[in-house]
Amino acid sequence: MRKLTFLAAAAATLLAACSQQGPGESAPAAAGTAGGAAAGGKPVVGLALSTQNNPFFVELKDGAQKAADAAGVQLVVVDAQDDPARQISSVEDLIQKRVSVILLNPTDSSALAGAVQSAQRANIPVVTLDRGVDGAEVASHIASDNIAGGKMAADFLAKQLGGKGNIIELQGVAGTSAARERGKGFDDEIATTGMKVVAQQPANFDRAQGLSVSENLLQANSDAQAIFAQNDEMALGAVQALAGKNKKVLVVGFDGTPDGKKAVQDGQMAATVAQQPEEIGRLGVETAKKLIDKQPVDKSIAVPLKLLTKE
Repeated sequence: MRKLTFLAAAAATLLAACSQQGPGESAPAAAGTAGGAAAGGKPVVGLALSTQNNPFFVELKDGAQKAADAAGVQLVVVDAQDDPARQISSVEDLIQKRVSVILLNPTDSSALAGAVQSAQRANIPVVTLDRGVDGAEVASHIASDNIAGGKMAADFLAKQLGGKGNIIELQGVAGTSAARERGKGFDDEIATTGMKVVAQQPANFDRAQGLSVSENLLQANSDAQAIFAQNDEMALGAVQALAGKNKKVLVVGFDGTPDGKKAVQDGQMAATVAQQPEEIGRLGVETAKKLIDKQPVDKSIAVPLKLLTKE
């Protein structure tokens, strides 16, 4: 009877452990020890992505995974599907699993501050990738200079349009540092030229929304000569909106995703401000490994940008 009771208790414990898998996990995470090590002895690093429904973040994840394999680190990926509440839950789950470091690409720069503070209370360092967090201290922030990238896009359009023209701006997810900084860099530089942003509207970094928002804004602003989209997915939506129209409108994106680069080479987009998402992912894991090994890390790590055109 005692043996049966023990087996039943063990089964119940196993079921309870299995039920703790975090929302959006792409692979089951082994519950870490106090030191954040998996059952096999590897340190565990959590990667909390805003979404995997965007090629940019898929590339970032791939770069992180390659670096994790090379460094002997177990990478646990959780996908928030662009839902801040879901991401907060995922981060809390990673904290409960006692991962060694959390790499965070926040869905909302303000909403995730509390989750970062929870990780800090548990002595788990957080490294932000591509987007920062407002109101919480992180061990390191790895990203491109989004303000400089926005300025780069504005300078390109000023050159192409001779410093005159009307521009439509497709904005990213409100509340993200990327949308805020890219918009600031672009808008501030446009203000120094003879060009004018005649319409701005969020399309939430999404291609389908980029299509519908562009259609509406183009109809209301038939004199627009250019569209600046704060990422390539929205820019590709704008390209679809312009399909079949006789009017020439320059489209400039941001990120340098494979589809964005192809659209530039095919002449559908005039340019894209290219980031290096794989490099961001790689540097994220390498920074996490330094933190695990108690080595110093830089508070801010910049990843270079490049303006890609057909020429």
